[in-house]
Amino acid sequence: MHTIKMLAIGTALIAMAGLAAAQQAVPAGAGVPEAAGAAAASIDAGKIREHVRFLSLDLLEGRGPGTRGAEVAAEYIATQFALAGLKPAGEKGTYFQPVPLYAVHTDEEKTKFAFVPASGAPVDLTYGTEIVAKDETGQPSAEIDAPIVFVGYGIQAPEYNWDDYAGVDLKGKIALVVVNEPPSEDGKFFKGKALTYYGRWTYKYEEAARRGAVGVLIIHRTDLASYGWEVVRNSQAIEKSYLEGDPLATVRAAAWIQHGVAQQLFTQAGLGDVDQAIERAGKPGFHAVEIPVRLRGHVESRVRRYVSANVVARVPGATAGSNAVLYTGHYDHLGIDASAKGDNIYNGAADNGTGCGILLEMARAVAQSKTPPPHDMYFAAVTAEEQGLLGSQYLGMHPPVPVREITLDLNYDMLLPIGIPLSANLNGADRIDFWPTVQRVAKAFDLQLLPDPTPMAGHYYRSDHFSLARVGIPAFSVDEGELFEGHDVAWGHAQFEDYVAHHYHQPSDELQPSWDFSGNAMLARFGLVLGWLASEQKKPVEWLPGDEFEAPRKASEKH
Repeated sequence: MHTIKMLAIGTALIAMAGLAAAQQAVPAGAGVPEAAGAAAASIDAGKIREHVRFLSLDLLEGRGPGTRGAEVAAEYIATQFALAGLKPAGEKGTYFQPVPLYAVHTDEEKTKFAFVPASGAPVDLTYGTEIVAKDETGQPSAEIDAPIVFVGYGIQAPEYNWDDYAGVDLKGKIALVVVNEPPSEDGKFFKGKALTYYGRWTYKYEEAARRGAVGVLIIHRTDLASYGWEVVRNSQAIEKSYLEGDPLATVRAAAWIQHGVAQQLFTQAGLGDVDQAIERAGKPGFHAVEIPVRLRGHVESRVRRYVSANVVARVPGATAGSNAVLYTGHYDHLGIDASAKGDNIYNGAADNGTGCGILLEMARAVAQSKTPPPHDMYFAAVTAEEQGLLGSQYLGMHPPVPVREITLDLNYDMLLPIGIPLSANLNGADRIDFWPTVQRVAKAFDLQLLPDPTPMAGHYYRSDHFSLARVGIPAFSVDEGELFEGHDVAWGHAQFEDYVAHHYHQPSDELQPSWDFSGNAMLARFGLVLGWLASEQKKPVEWLPGDEFEAPRKASEKH
């Protein structure tokens, strides 16, 4: 009863905000059809604020997946979709797409590992300071006793003529891998300094799983990982969720080891200096080698199974079939830290209440347009992003229409409401043939498009659009840059630095009275225009030739 009342109150406040707001025009020169311009102009910053206000209330308990608060958030989003006139696009005629999950928490006291050489005494490893691990399978315990194979960076990339697994049978063995990817200054070889997905630690586990490995030891080195051991340690100290039925969640010991531990292993095996081995692994001609040491381990896990839901809705287009556009944003956050004193609710107002607010207001604007979009538009608020992009991964595996019929995904994630942006980061938009249109529309919106300031960090692979890209759908996130109207770049940089230092993934990420949602509204209009233009194209958006996601796109078109 309380939930229904709160949903009603939230809806009423949004309606009141809409009455007071003036429409904002789409800039001239954007080459936008009149209907698209009218729909975009109706987007209301006040409505976005009210969505963020409701979703970040303490009532929603931080929107942790599998909790009451997340269910309230999902119901609220579905209610807003329904009130705006969108059609259900979930399962069984509803707005909900259930996502079956299980959460794994390693019992650090009971989990043990040791290196066992061919001769001599085993060397015990201290959990937490020397090794951390998860059993991805969701079983309560695992016994491991397997040989270790050093496979360099653990990459098979035929487009770069690179195969660390050539001639290696990993079934039932442990893959010892280096974090990141072979160093390169050549943009045609692992994209030079930019990180590809091959360098991400998630890829290391997935590729080893494809080859039947029972364990993976990722060698941590701070300069290669771009973060210290404590980041690894802290990320493994909490629950990690997985999708039920994920064919690649099969590694019984998905682990990291300290650089010094890797050196200890190499010394124990008589293989010399680990850094020299890492250097050799980054050069053509590297061959994997089985080390005369086994990994022995016992992993104890506490496992929690639960179901969360993506919330998916559709605005019917003028023409059914191909060239559908998908808009995404995650609604989950970190929930409640029961062990913390004081404020222990991770409200997630900016992350990602803002993306949800934008998604809902775009959906309303399109659904209530007097003229429908050229083709269907889908709006998906996804769950379990903070757990590893799991909701969007499930959406990519089970899209509302076949992948080949979706021409573009635009994602919104954590846009600080601090005014009108004059620059934008559209990391990955230059990888698709729609890029000239993106540039033209950005110019009309007076948005300077900035290159990725830290390409080596691999940010493209850390937000929900990636889940759609990896199944072949051209996808990128719409994000603001650091230049804002009335301020210089230093001011914008300081705002982001302050948010990251004091509010990101902390209970203090709450709605602030000073927040100005006009920029959120502007970027919503920008995205609506881009989606409309993509939908009206005669041919679908495609990846540029040679892109790492071109192959899955082509594969989807054959089915």
